[in-house]
Amino acid sequence: MEQVLVLINPKSGVGGPHRYITAVQETWDDPWHDVYFQFSQSAEDGIEKVHRAVERGVNTVLVVGGDGMVNTIGSELVGTDVRFGVLPAGSGNGFARHFKTPLQPGPATKALLNGHTEKIDVGKVNDRLFFVTCSMAWDAALVETFEKYPFRGIVPYVLAGAQQLLEYRAQPFHVEIDSEQLELKHPLIFTIANLTQFGSDVIVAPDAKADDGNLELVAIETKDMPLVLAQVHRFIEKTFHQHHLVTNRNFKTMTVRRENDTPIQIDGELYQTEGDVHIQVLPSALNVIIPSL
Repeated sequence: MEQVLVLINPKSGVGGPHRYITAVQETWDDPWHDVYFQFSQSAEDGIEKVHRAVERGVNTVLVVGGDGMVNTIGSELVGTDVRFGVLPAGSGNGFARHFKTPLQPGPATKALLNGHTEKIDVGKVNDRLFFVTCSMAWDAALVETFEKYPFRGIVPYVLAGAQQLLEYRAQPFHVEIDSEQLELKHPLIFTIANLTQFGSDVIVAPDAKADDGNLELVAIETKDMPLVLAQVHRFIEKTFHQHHLVTNRNFKTMTVRRENDTPIQIDGELYQTEGDVHIQVLPSALNVIIPSL
């Protein structure tokens, strides 16, 4: 019998956690699954609970939460044989949206129950792991403004981005990417993507694949941003990254040197870094339940 831990962020999801508990019980509670529920009261609490579950021999961990919780719990399962499934209950849900997981509890639990398991790549930036994106320029600075809004969704994200366009001061990035040297004078966008989007269907790396053994860099200089934005059809067609003014590279290792140690965004959370930033891909590092569509 498969041992299944459902780890819930009690603050996530419209209507509270009970909708997700009911949905899991209606789909996963059968003779083949031994399901139990726990609440993650904090990042530290969630880590401790998933550690105990792994020690007890749990086979599957289902997380009810957003990309922040996906990062926290997924990081503890990297390198293990435990299967990891995500029931999206956050504001952006970039991880779940990449894999086309339904956003409603009932359809999501059914899609995971009928899904299959694949090994996906994981990004590592200095000593932290990431599963969706890591950003270092304006695309990171807007997160600090976004976090100040009392509500979530695409509207405050756009407002935060607009505010930071006025306040952000770009700086030179000296980049070593595999064997290539890049000099970016004043990048406005500098995102490393493991998956396609930030969340809320804001696509940043349309060609990113979770299992190709690479990460993807998307960078745009400040002076070039108006020219890229002017070609609206490229965003609709998801081909903006192919614009000749967009730096787009697949890579395995990267080192970024910046003049100022500004915070970076990792899966929707801000972290302060000092000195050089080292990024690498960890191929096939996490067992993920891919939903059945």
